[in-house]
Amino acid sequence: MWWNLFLAVAITILVWATLVGIVFLLGRRTLARELAGLLPTLIHLFRGLLRDPKVPRPIKAVMLLTLVWLASPIDLVPEFVPVVGPLDDLIIAAIALRFALRRTDRSVVERHWRGTPRMLERVIGTESSPTA
Repeated sequence: MWWNLFLAVAITILVWATLVGIVFLLGRRTLARELAGLLPTLIHLFRGLLRDPKVPRPIKAVMLLTLVWLASPIDLVPEFVPVVGPLDDLIIAAIALRFALRRTDRSVVERHWRGTPRMLERVIGTESSPTA
């Protein structure tokens, strides 16, 4: 189980670093900088929300079930399928994170958020108008 979690984390980091590199090479340096800080910020946020007594138990349960899903060898698409294999884990993680953030008190989320307010709005999906 731990090996699968390690593999999921390693693949996530690889995809994240590749995305940051591509965005940087396309000349979107500000966005690349925001993306570079996103993964460490999300890890800090996730840890903080799991430990915070103000986060409802059902939200914590969703977050923990997501961790179990990521560690589980059972996947919608097997990991050995190039590119698409790890995507199901990333999609499940993104959906669970967004679910948790939209149902947790905003002040609690902001207390654990270490990124920019603009990036928090992008992650939660509450921006009134999309920006590039």
